[in-house]
Amino acid sequence: MLSDRKLSIGSLMRVYWGKISITWGLTLFETALLAALPLLIGQSIDGLLNSDWTAFLFLLGAMGALLVSGVTRRAYDTRAYGSMRVALGEAVVTQGKDQPVSTLTARLDMSRELIDFLEMEAPVVLTAAIHAFAAILILLSFHSTLAATAAGAACLALAIYGVSSRRFFNLNNGLNEQTEKQVSVLTDGSADSLRTHLLSLRRFEVRLSDTEAIVYGLIFTALLAMLGTNLWFAATQINASPGQIFSIVTYSYEFIESAVTLPAALQSLTRISEITARINRSE
Repeated sequence: MLSDRKLSIGSLMRVYWGKISITWGLTLFETALLAALPLLIGQSIDGLLNSDWTAFLFLLGAMGALLVSGVTRRAYDTRAYGSMRVALGEAVVTQGKDQPVSTLTARLDMSRELIDFLEMEAPVVLTAAIHAFAAILILLSFHSTLAATAAGAACLALAIYGVSSRRFFNLNNGLNEQTEKQVSVLTDGSADSLRTHLLSLRRFEVRLSDTEAIVYGLIFTALLAMLGTNLWFAATQINASPGQIFSIVTYSYEFIESAVTLPAALQSLTRISEITARINRSE
C-alpha cells in the first residue's frame, strides 16, 4: 500500500488511519484524565480538610481509569506500529532498489524514525498541546494574570525555537549525508577513512547538541521565570486556599513540561522533514 506513494508521515496516516486513530484516541482519553488530576488533587486537599470525601473518590476513579487505559494502549501500540515499520521498510527497499547498498541501508534505518515519531513523539505533542491549553484555561479560572504569564512564556519559547529551526535542519542534513556513506567506508577498509568518517559524525552530533543546549537553556529561562512569577502571585496577590495554591503551582509546572515538549517535537519534525525528502530522492 505504501510502495506506490510518497513515503511520508502524511502517507502513513492516510494508509493506517484506523490504527493511528485508536492509539491517539486512547492518548486523548489519558490526556484528559491527566489534565484533571492536579485539579482533583487540589479539590481533594480542600475537601479532606473539611471531611468531604467526594473529590477524593473522583480522584481514585480517575487514577483507576488512567491505569487501565495506559496498559491497553501500550499493548496495542507495539503491534500496530510494528506492522507499519515492516510495511515502510519494504517500501523503502522497493523504491530504492537502484540505490547503492550504503545509501539504501542508511535510508532504511532513517525511515524507522517516521514510525517512531508517530508512535512516541506525535502522541506526546498531542498530550502536551492539550495539557498546555488546559493549564492556561485553569490558570485563567484563578486569575487572568496567571494565564497571561504562561501564554507569554510559551510564545517566547516558540520564537526561540523558530530562530534556530533552519540550523537544526542543516545540521541534520549533514549528519544524514555522512551516515549514508558508512557502509562504503567500512567496505573500503581504510583506517584513515573510518576515522575521518567517525570524526565527521561526531562533529555534526556535537554541533547539534550545542545548539540544543543553547536553545533549551533560553527556553527554560523563560519558563522558570513564569513559574516563579505565578508562585509569587498566587501566594501574595490573590486570596487563595492552600489547595488552590497547590493547583496553581502544579498547573504552572505542568505547563513548563508541555511548553518544553512542543519545541522538542518541532525539532524532531525538522529532522523528519529532512529524512522524508532524503528517502524519496531517486539519486
